[in-house]
Amino acid sequence: MFRRIGRKHARIIGNALVVVAVVIALKAAAHALGWEALSLNPLLSGIVAADVFLMGFLLSGVLADFKESEKLPGEVAASLEILFDEATSMARRASDATSTSAAGAVTAGVRDLAMSLHDWFYKKQRTSELMNALGDLSPRLLALESPAQAASIARIKQEQHALRRALVRIHTIRETSFISSGYLIAELTTGLLSLALILSKIEPFYESLFIVGVIVFLLAFLLLLIGDLDNPFGYYEKHSSEEVSLKPLEDAIARMGASPEK
Repeated sequence: MFRRIGRKHARIIGNALVVVAVVIALKAAAHALGWEALSLNPLLSGIVAADVFLMGFLLSGVLADFKESEKLPGEVAASLEILFDEATSMARRASDATSTSAAGAVTAGVRDLAMSLHDWFYKKQRTSELMNALGDLSPRLLALESPAQAASIARIKQEQHALRRALVRIHTIRETSFISSGYLIAELTTGLLSLALILSKIEPFYESLFIVGVIVFLLAFLLLLIGDLDNPFGYYEKHSSEEVSLKPLEDAIARMGASPEK
């Protein structure tokens, strides 16, 4: 079990433990000052269950986008390699110096596009600039219009459209938060529940510290995990822990003869 806990996972656990430490300290202070004015009401367990249910709803929503996002880098990498292979094939079939130069420009454009796309994932490039780079392939194809190159040009245009759809979907997932009002009610409920646990008189006291700590850790961990999963492309975020792998894209770029910088 412990082998599955890496450095990235430790960030979420560490942040959750910080929240637990604050709540435990407030609980101990409330006990010492005699501020535990609430009785241990059976309805408190219902509030805990309701909060966990709400967390489960949010988690199921972000997981759906996360599972879809796992496929997108592979689809992007496949489209880029098809573009590169077709451009390389056109360069080999070129019948004169002009066609060879034009096909080489397309090949270089695809390679530059791949590098720009990698930078875009790390937010080193704007989405509008990336879309312009993708669209710039079309004018370069005009110099290659011929019956011999028609099939390759049609394939390149088809992959351009597929790549554009994938990039728009990635941009939407990255920039859109899943039900912001759901996050708000989950955070408010968790905060009020933590306050209720702090002010509740639970005997024996030292057992109450353990029980309160476990409940708060669970809720804080779920909140942090949901917030992290909400952006599967958070490579540019310092404290992001859960991201989909860019290995397919990086391998594709390497096969094109380039080396992406992180």
